[in-house]
Amino acid sequence: MDERWLMPCKTNSRIMGERERFFRFLVVGGTAAGVNVLSGIALGRVIPYEYAIALAYLVGMNTAFFLSRLLVFLAAVGRIRWQYLRFALINVLAFAQVWLVSITLAHGVLPWLGWTWRTETIAHIVGVISPILTSYCGHRKFSFR
Repeated sequence: MDERWLMPCKTNSRIMGERERFFRFLVVGGTAAGVNVLSGIALGRVIPYEYAIALAYLVGMNTAFFLSRLLVFLAAVGRIRWQYLRFALINVLAFAQVWLVSITLAHGVLPWLGWTWRTETIAHIVGVISPILTSYCGHRKFSFR
């Protein structure tokens, strides 16, 4: 497979600062989170909530990988397969956090608080947001090193 089209874009020669990189990570992560949540809502109409969260996470993770490689970690070099594998390993840990937070909120905390409006959607959004910092550090130091 010709992987040249997946190589990061470099529009100028300056080095991206850590603040700019983190901001880009937040934008890319927000986009991937939106894809995750929207696909979770769509999937939740046809399969149980717990499975919808898992499949939606995979859709969001793939979105995050390609956008992160192209827009955040511009200096990422190496074979895309190894980067994807490392990215997926970090996301396995993040998924455990997302799933636990989402399920705990949807089936425990929010009902206990008397929250009834879109309980599963709110729980899913909070769950998707929960691993921002740990994921950033893992991807910066491991996935795209």
